[in-house]
Amino acid sequence: MKTRQVTLLSGQTFQVPQGIQRIDSTSTHGWQVRYQGTKFFSDGPNGSPGQSLVNAMRELLARITTMPVSSALSRGPSAHKTTDLPSGISGPIVRERPGRAMTAELSVLLPRFGRSALNKKIYIGSQNTYTPERYVQALARGIEMRAQAMALYAQGEEKARKVLATQLRSQINSLRSGATR
Repeated sequence: MKTRQVTLLSGQTFQVPQGIQRIDSTSTHGWQVRYQGTKFFSDGPNGSPGQSLVNAMRELLARITTMPVSSALSRGPSAHKTTDLPSGISGPIVRERPGRAMTAELSVLLPRFGRSALNKKIYIGSQNTYTPERYVQALARGIEMRAQAMALYAQGEEKARKVLATQLRSQINSLRSGATR
């Protein structure tokens, strides 16, 4: 989990996880959770910035463990897509190479959690062998490849969420015991 060091005007220093911001203005002092919505935890009622941070981290932990994962992965087709192909599949792309027959292929974008996506090509046929049936078969292969990649991506997201929750619990326990690093 990404954290950063925050030092208050009082000199107190805290390791603050991503998703929590410090708010210090003339009339407001506290921590704001910014994960699928916002919620503010004031220092006033809690008595200290450390306790309000613990409360904010508990809220963040509750949101991480109970809310759906907020994914950067696009699950639907772009509004500007001009074909009826599913999200992540483009084509048919016609390629012409010197001295060879023209070929058609589909392009399938395969997301990988934590790594860059792969772009795989599915051969449909040459100008001599292309048929609607081969196109349908290639499309079915592309849809299956994309579905498998999406399932693996979702597993990666879920695993990352569990790791994040474990790290956040550890940080909360550390803060509660008085270690503010």
